[in-house]
Amino acid sequence: MSPSLYADHLRTVLARYEAALAASGFDQAVVHSGIPKVAFQDDYHYAFKPNPNFLQLLPLDRHPGCFVSISIGKKPQLIFLQPFDYWHVVPEDPSGDWVAHFDITVIRTPAEAKSVLKLTGKAAFIGEDSAHFDDWGFAAFNPQTLLAPLHWQRGLKTAWEVENIAAANRIGARAHNAARDAFLAGESELGIHYAYLRASGLKESELPYGNIVALNEHGAVLHYTELQSKKPAQSRSFLIDAGANVNGYASDITRTYARDKNEFAELIAALDVHQLKLIDAVRPGQSYVDLHIAFNRAIGGLLKQFGVITIDGDSAVEQGITSTFFPHGIGHLLGIQVHDIAGRVADPQGTPNPPPAAHPYLRLTRKIEKDMVFTVEPGIYFIDMLLNELKAKPQAAHVNWAKVEAFKPFGGVRIEDNVLITDGTPRNLTREAFAAV
Repeated sequence: MSPSLYADHLRTVLARYEAALAASGFDQAVVHSGIPKVAFQDDYHYAFKPNPNFLQLLPLDRHPGCFVSISIGKKPQLIFLQPFDYWHVVPEDPSGDWVAHFDITVIRTPAEAKSVLKLTGKAAFIGEDSAHFDDWGFAAFNPQTLLAPLHWQRGLKTAWEVENIAAANRIGARAHNAARDAFLAGESELGIHYAYLRASGLKESELPYGNIVALNEHGAVLHYTELQSKKPAQSRSFLIDAGANVNGYASDITRTYARDKNEFAELIAALDVHQLKLIDAVRPGQSYVDLHIAFNRAIGGLLKQFGVITIDGDSAVEQGITSTFFPHGIGHLLGIQVHDIAGRVADPQGTPNPPPAAHPYLRLTRKIEKDMVFTVEPGIYFIDMLLNELKAKPQAAHVNWAKVEAFKPFGGVRIEDNVLITDGTPRNLTREAFAAV
């Protein structure tokens, strides 16, 4: 990654902090990387997941016990924990172009941080595990008056953040292709997952989320993560939702495949065409809720086209039929977190902006702005639980249940791309990545 891009990124993020500090009446923000979590009644640590607020400041995604201190008009301070530890690999000295932007103090035990950290005036702590720091002199822990504007602005990505997400898409695309080949070779879900890991070069703990690797009917489970080791007698279809991490920034990609040239393969291709068409039409100023509803209408049209329903797409949306086949939101903000924060707020003050009652699972309700990165992931699924509910309603008369039964053995189809909003046609980071590999 370009050193100048990171320098510009840090300058932007620090300016956001200074403005938020001044507006909220705090003099200092201390951002903690986090503490590893221990399993209940055990001495085993879960894989460390850093505080995303810390990770936005510098590319240290495997370093617990560190602090960044930010004060108005001062160079940020990094307190870097490099413990004496013969049980584990000790972190190397901080290195890279980013270190020039911090005053760095290395400590050997977590307790040393209290004396090294210089609290000035009214200081706010940002992070988890606040009970560990009750007696350190902080004026507040995670105050919303400070965090809300920072989280709102995190929805707008710097050029450095975009390049990290783009790089994570390239890794993901390469690994997705390997997973597709493993499916075509007849591998089990677990075997496909291993193929993905090998191609990505990532350990399982380094993935941004647990891979969804679903064969046949398992594609109807939205978050299917069972990873069965037994090969099915017949692999009819394959849905994979999997990403990668670069400097803590995630990609989130879904693809669906059919083994044979059949009507399910045609459904995948038709959904792909609609997805690209609607993505290309997205512009700043539009409502993401409206984008979600537009995709619902498109899905209603596809259900009619493939004979699943007998009424037009608009009527299917109005009667609530499409939510049976498309029961989740069209996407979410993407960045340090796979479901990046502040998607359901109306303003920088954090005023709640919940999704409409008809679409309760929509994770993003904000107006679309330039420099946002979000996912667009339409899907059509044949989920027994939801289909049984629909059968009990009057709207069941508008469904061709024989066609539903024909599609059920394939589970479902989802296609997910990561999209950067520009002044013109959006930049599809996922399609770029697949073209590159």
